[in-house]
Amino acid sequence: MTPRRPQHHQNARPAPPGGRLRSGFAQGQVQAPRHGLARVLSKAGVCSRSEAARRVQDGRVSVDGRVVRDPEFPVVDGRHRVLLDGQPLAATQRLYIALNKPRGLVTTVQDERGRDTVYRCLEGAGLPWLAPVGRLDKASEGLLFFSNDPEWAARLTDPATGPLKTYRVQVDGMPDAAQLERMREGVDDAGEHLAVHSVWLLQHGERNAWLEVVLDEGRNRHIRRLLKALGLDVLRLVRVAIGPVQLAELGKGQWRELSAAELNALK
Repeated sequence: MTPRRPQHHQNARPAPPGGRLRSGFAQGQVQAPRHGLARVLSKAGVCSRSEAARRVQDGRVSVDGRVVRDPEFPVVDGRHRVLLDGQPLAATQRLYIALNKPRGLVTTVQDERGRDTVYRCLEGAGLPWLAPVGRLDKASEGLLFFSNDPEWAARLTDPATGPLKTYRVQVDGMPDAAQLERMREGVDDAGEHLAVHSVWLLQHGERNAWLEVVLDEGRNRHIRRLLKALGLDVLRLVRVAIGPVQLAELGKGQWRELSAAELNALK
């Protein structure tokens, strides 16, 4: 009789020489999160992602005692010791502030054309590194958040989880009911569908009117492009609220920390 071959499960892995299977982690063990080195620095709140990449490339960052110049070098939480300029990454205190952005400032860290940026309003305040949470274009003004907490910022700017944003908009005409309804329904512009969550006519004169516009997501120059498609030009655009946080009496170019109650309400 011909001997029968041993039966193997079709999904079984053959054992290597020595008879022991090796794996990257023990059965049931959860692998720690792994991130690129530049992202680790930015998540720690010490600088922006792009600035972190520059610091890594400049040789200012070491991992487990060895200088690493690759911004994407993988670092495992709790396993690797990361030093910046020879110092461990301290747990930076998270800061959340609201600024009343003046018209004419660009929402960026540095502008390649040399224009004034929103950081002019924060000069001399002794604040840690902060990044804008979202943006307002140069001609727009009003409420703008800053923080060194990238996860918080990501939640606020994600249309699925972020709060509604309220604007007061002055236009060079008197919108009729049909135009307001078109704003709610939306229009297609440059391959994007632009619509508002709600819109109301606040007041009007003979030549212009003020609208209250609420967005649940904000594309680049969203309101201006939408109104332009409907034959209306924006004369002034002010963001007056982000979720429950109101611009209120905050002066132009002034900032304040968000209260614990506001932070809780934004959740």
